[in-house]
Amino acid sequence: MSTKTEIKEWKNHEGEVVASDNGFDVIDCQRCGFKHIIHIPTVDELENIYKHDYYKEEKPLYLERYQEDIDWWNMVYTQRYKIFEENLSEQQRDILDIGSGPGFFLLNGKKRGWKVKGIEPSIKAMEHSRDLGLEVEHGFFSEQTAPDLGTFDAINLGLVLEHIPDPTGLLKLIHNQLNDDGIVCIVVPNDFNPFQLLLRDHLDFKPWWVAPPHHINYFNFKSLAGLVERCGFEVAHKESTFPIDLFLLMGDNYIGNDETGRKCHTKRMNFEKSMSLSGPDSLLGNLYSDFAKQGIGREVVLFARKIKSI
Repeated sequence: MSTKTEIKEWKNHEGEVVASDNGFDVIDCQRCGFKHIIHIPTVDELENIYKHDYYKEEKPLYLERYQEDIDWWNMVYTQRYKIFEENLSEQQRDILDIGSGPGFFLLNGKKRGWKVKGIEPSIKAMEHSRDLGLEVEHGFFSEQTAPDLGTFDAINLGLVLEHIPDPTGLLKLIHNQLNDDGIVCIVVPNDFNPFQLLLRDHLDFKPWWVAPPHHINYFNFKSLAGLVERCGFEVAHKESTFPIDLFLLMGDNYIGNDETGRKCHTKRMNFEKSMSLSGPDSLLGNLYSDFAKQGIGREVVLFARKIKSI
């Protein structure tokens, strides 16, 4: 049975509707080259969400769980820093973390000898970072705040771009704040990926990954690479993260079930810790690089180098 295609427009955005939730439509925007919701929330609306209630209401156990899993997180962060270091000279060790959360990524870098700085809109997370002895500013990374932060050899943007009303504008601003040949690492959810579509189209799962207004933009490997290239970067490295959707395919339905979700996440951590024992040429890293080529994995991890003025 064929399904009628619905095209919607909003301001200068137009595309096929691929999902709807919470009063928003997700369109595959022809102008932007990636999927996003319409309407797009204003900056003022988002500032209210992230300054006041995100960690309290949306992620009440976030800091507690983060600390419980800190050994695993440090393994993940160490691998990210190694990729930065492989793509930069030994003298290039200044990094900014945008949306730096509780500060553990920066703390890992500081212990590796990096000069670290963060900017974070959540007061609670910012205060936690400062308690760790880190230099973290309170606020959003914007045209107003960026000049005072300075320029950097590396910028980390982990699980931020999906929340931003203007991803193109943000990446151009990051381009301006990077030193010549600087590297940005971007991590975003890998949405509408093959496993998710299989679960939605053939196993009666609703598109649980669609979460407006917190998630505005929905990327995959191809659309994120296209966006960074249009913003003056070239892709230096890409890999995925663990395809957590596999648990759904195997019968462990963690959606809306914190206890099952926690068990699945623990199995994922155990798997990755075991795989990391294979040595410096990590079998795990090779596996996730191969997954990226197939569009598989829960997140897109993309490192891109600044190559030209825009």
